Amino acid sequence: MSALKDVKKVVLAYSGGLDTSIILKWLQTELNAEVVTFTADLGQGDELEPAQKKAEMMGIREIYIEDLREEFIANYVFPMFRANAVYEGVYLLGTSIARPLISKRLIDIARDTGADAIAHGATGKGNDQVRFELAAYALNPDIKIIAPWRDWSLKSRTDLIDFAEKHQIPIPKDKRGEAPFSVDANMLHSSSEGKVLEDPWGEPPEYVYQRTISPEQAPDQPTTIEIEFANGDAVALDGEKMSPATLFAKLNDLGHDNGVGRLDLVENRFVGMKSRGVYETPGGTILLAAHRAMETITLDRGAAHLKDELMPRYAELIYNGFWFSPEREMLQAAIDLSQRSVEGKVRLKLYKGNVIVSGRESEKTLYSDQLVTFEDDQGAYDQKDAAGFIKLNALRLRTLAARDR
Repeated sequence: MSALKDVKKVVLAYSGGLDTSIILKWLQTELNAEVVTFTADLGQGDELEPAQKKAEMMGIREIYIEDLREEFIANYVFPMFRANAVYEGVYLLGTSIARPLISKRLIDIARDTGADAIAHGATGKGNDQVRFELAAYALNPDIKIIAPWRDWSLKSRTDLIDFAEKHQIPIPKDKRGEAPFSVDANMLHSSSEGKVLEDPWGEPPEYVYQRTISPEQAPDQPTTIEIEFANGDAVALDGEKMSPATLFAKLNDLGHDNGVGRLDLVENRFVGMKSRGVYETPGGTILLAAHRAMETITLDRGAAHLKDELMPRYAELIYNGFWFSPEREMLQAAIDLSQRSVEGKVRLKLYKGNVIVSGRESEKTLYSDQLVTFEDDQGAYDQKDAAGFIKLNALRLRTLAARDR
């Protein structure tokens, strides 16, 4: 705490909610620091004007509110989806991938405003503190980082509310009691954790879900769509070219209406504990299925299999907060190289929570119906060659068997 007393100006990642409003006031009163607020629009769906008004009410002179949706999808989400990145087999990294962009802007704004520190509202138990801070240090090794949840004496919801009332910070009525669960959201996903979700045996209440209708309530007829790819990125939906964020928003709507993208998981946090959460990634679930289908006809077997070997390591780097690390950038370069011929169209059916691939085509296809046909292939493949192929591959197995017989 004593090291923080030298801080004069802080850029705070500010949502406008109760917790970050309390952090704002704590920075002003306990550290006597000038505060700059930064609120990022990542497609979380919240109205941002109240955050600005609340910051103004609390005496903030420098308020940054930025629409980062296009940058988020184009420069963070799409590169990650080129890798088909999934953490522990199921998690599409919706929270993880948003943190490096927020940290990048915090560092940029600190430089532009002459601030000597940044601050965030992540707790000392979660992954986000690691992600925010690793990204920040990678971009500015000298930056001071303030994490009030690790430094202040406030330990409970009651402490927070008492602090808020003492400093006349407005408290929404639903925040006066224990919140049923905590929510983080952006254009890629929403995640809900804690309270009613802490028991991994308990089924999530339906009211937890925000981005999708239940599969049971989805239409009885499938919705058919076509996604077009270029260089591994989605560029058009049903024949209409769109910007990355516009296209992704459309996929989110389609996923919502068909009950696509719900996930109930227990994950291993980087800090060491297991955490149960309910995640919704409607558009991302559709995009992942479509991208993998596009790769099946455009990627060589060796490249495709190597990508699948690299993917868990790549996903873990993002989950753990190493987006700006040299190893992630090295992997990204290899992944992007593999995507040069990943272009064409994929047709999918969305039906009651399912994403069903029903067709794929590409001018760069490696699929040859002449090679795989059961009819006369006119000499394209000599089946007699397979005998030698099998014998060579069986040589070591036959040698082992002969020894051990």
